[in-house]
Amino acid sequence: MSGPALSLRGLTVDIPTRHGVLRPVDNVSFDIAPGEILGVVGESGAGKSMAGNAVIGLLNRPARISGGEVWLNGTRIDQLPRDRMRKVRGRQIGMVFQDPLTSLNPLLTIGDQIRETILEHLPVSRSQARERAIAALEEVGIPAARDRVDSYPHAFSGGMRQRVVIALALCAEPSLVIADEPTTALDVSVQAQIIALLKGLCRERGTAVMLVTHDMGVIAEAADRVAVMYAGRLAEIGPVAEVIGAPRHPYTVGLMGSTPGASRGQARLTQIPGAMPRLSALPRGCAFHPRCPRRGTGCDADPGPGLEAGGGRAACWYPVTTAGEVARA
Repeated sequence: MSGPALSLRGLTVDIPTRHGVLRPVDNVSFDIAPGEILGVVGESGAGKSMAGNAVIGLLNRPARISGGEVWLNGTRIDQLPRDRMRKVRGRQIGMVFQDPLTSLNPLLTIGDQIRETILEHLPVSRSQARERAIAALEEVGIPAARDRVDSYPHAFSGGMRQRVVIALALCAEPSLVIADEPTTALDVSVQAQIIALLKGLCRERGTAVMLVTHDMGVIAEAADRVAVMYAGRLAEIGPVAEVIGAPRHPYTVGLMGSTPGASRGQARLTQIPGAMPRLSALPRGCAFHPRCPRRGTGCDADPGPGLEAGGGRAACWYPVTTAGEVARA
């Protein structure tokens, strides 16, 4: 396949309220190539999950895409009618949700849930769908899959349920998977297993992955590139090794400094002063400038240079450029 699997161009999401319009996603642009894992990281409220929901068409009203474009394998999908978008979900875009216990139906066996997705999107018989469901469970490492395909979600541990959700997301062979905080509810050892599983399966299939997380450690382990979001906008984007090794946006520097094992040469973790602003009270200019140690002239008036797909790396007028500045920032 030539070209990106997913391409966002100026994606903007608005939520109309009686007090004004809130904008949780503001002019976001990036590409994800087939087989690539793009990590989307930021604090709670950064807009990363909202961006993923906008791509897959799961925005809750009154939230709506108010600007920009979403392209999947060369086809624009943000303007598709609801019935056509329903065909895209599952078949072309798979979703791995944060909590598998709430995303799986407790009244249906896991086999029924996987089989339902396969029958909806692939031209196979019910018996063939069952065999595909068993194969999908075996592929994600469920032991004795043929016996456990008729089990209910409550009979599985948290890690096994997350494996089932990954099987469900991949069973119709989509070209894109959106994984929204897939390891948050798991302990560290199970997290590593799930990340390794997701990476391996997507590399084998050439599936693009949008990995949404707040954990820079997960990004370091799993992603090829990382997009850092703050208050609905892209703050920085680039290859993981470059962003982690030499972050340029002051917010990224703060994230790295507060991540155990990621802050180089520091005896203690640091913290970013203040908190993410509310959408109803965003500061003028760069939303990060009230918390930024490098703020300067114009930061309170201009949001900073925009980041177009394939363009610059940091949306900052005063980016960090040397290792010494990283240590001081």
